[in-house]
Amino acid sequence: MSKVNVILVLSFVVASFTAFGQKINKLDSQGRRTGIWKKYYENGDIRYEGEFKNGKEIGTFSFYNQGSSYPEIVKIFSNTSDTASVKFYNKTRVKTKGKMVGKKRVGKWIYYFADGQRIFSEENYENGLLDGVVKNYYDNGNVTEETFYEEGRKHGTSKIYTEEGILIEDVIYVDGKLNGLGKYYDLKGVIKEKGIYENGARKGKWEYYIDGEVSAKGRPRKSMLKDDAKPKQEEEE
Repeated sequence: MSKVNVILVLSFVVASFTAFGQKINKLDSQGRRTGIWKKYYENGDIRYEGEFKNGKEIGTFSFYNQGSSYPEIVKIFSNTSDTASVKFYNKTRVKTKGKMVGKKRVGKWIYYFADGQRIFSEENYENGLLDGVVKNYYDNGNVTEETFYEEGRKHGTSKIYTEEGILIEDVIYVDGKLNGLGKYYDLKGVIKEKGIYENGARKGKWEYYIDGEVSAKGRPRKSMLKDDAKPKQEEEE
């Protein structure tokens, strides 16, 4: 290759890199981000990469932890709304996925066990707050807890189950506090105690059971209870 040709090739390469560099991290005439943007940590590791149009994120954005070549968060922005589909990763395995509007979670969010396949929890959000049913699961797929929320607080029924699917707790929340009838069962699903809650505290007389039958004195004998299972002191009516 002649000296002239070498110079031409080098000039083309330099021009290409210059042109490419001009397309990164640019602002439009109104000072808004436009085109491809990439940001880096001080050590040179990539922090995030994505594309803007008229100052708004479009398409796919990837966010990285320092020292990792795998994105920790991937956001895919809608072209017709402010909603973004979001996935959190542990390397190549999905940890969490859902949707966001700005920095607020909306709709259904799903959390996974470490294998990235089995569901650990399902939540519903409205304007960044828990709203609707929240379900948590054992690793065998059975529900461990099912609780309703409204505007970020427990509101409605809340039920807890054993790994075998047996109901052991059935209570009601109003504005984040226990209110109404509460029932507790043993590991076989047999009733142990029930009574009324008011503003988060037990109210009035509670019934206690032995083998599903009401205790003669209204509560189990102390000798039949473990220390951590003894009923709390009841409030006077």
